[in-house]
Amino acid sequence: MKKFDKGTVVRTVLLLIALINQTMLMFGKSPLDITEGQVNQLADALYTAGSLFFTIGTTVAAWFKNNYVTEKGHKQRAILKQHNLTK
Repeated sequence: MKKFDKGTVVRTVLLLIALINQTMLMFGKSPLDITEGQVNQLADALYTAGSLFFTIGTTVAAWFKNNYVTEKGHKQRAILKQHNLTK
């Protein structure tokens, strides 16, 4: 199994959490155990908006970052490291 850098793993896990959270919200399920009687409409709307921004943010980060997850990506990363072109 190939070894992924820490940034790739963190971005991928956050993206999966965001997508699961967004999917649950779309189907009317709250990832948190909160009943409708416990929150008012404003709090519910803020939670939904926060979830949406979290999903968009992690999607953009995962999309624009080169995560080197394919065999070709691993080779590219090795070449970049050889020439000191990575962080």
